[in-house]
Amino acid sequence: MSTIFTKIIDGQLPGRFIWQDEQCAAFLDIGPLAYGHTLVVPREEIDMWTQVPEELNAHLYTVASRIGNAQVTALGAARAGMMIAGYEVPHLHLHVFPTQSLADFDLSKVMRDPDQDKMDEAATKLRAALREAGHGEFIPAD
Repeated sequence: MSTIFTKIIDGQLPGRFIWQDEQCAAFLDIGPLAYGHTLVVPREEIDMWTQVPEELNAHLYTVASRIGNAQVTALGAARAGMMIAGYEVPHLHLHVFPTQSLADFDLSKVMRDPDQDKMDEAATKLRAALREAGHGEFIPAD
């Protein structure tokens, strides 16, 4: 049975995509810690990050780093945070989010009903920053 992330990646469920390539996809979290909170997800359904082949792991971290740089540039974050929890969905996903302090690293503080216009705006800004950084071939249209 496909995970919710596979259904999003395959277009069966909607998603605000920030990045797509042959190995992974990245889309906004529907319950973000901050606007621009992105999940980097391998296309292959791998449950735990400790089970990821080294080459794919390196690729996921490279994509996460590029998105984190875009969050700092486009969204005015002091830093980009990253977490791997693994309890919410049995499909590896890296949480990459704009942060202003260590207090932002708390998944109990997710927005339950985020403003959809602000979600769209964050997605547009991230895509533009990634294109400007030279990654346009991986960035879906707005």
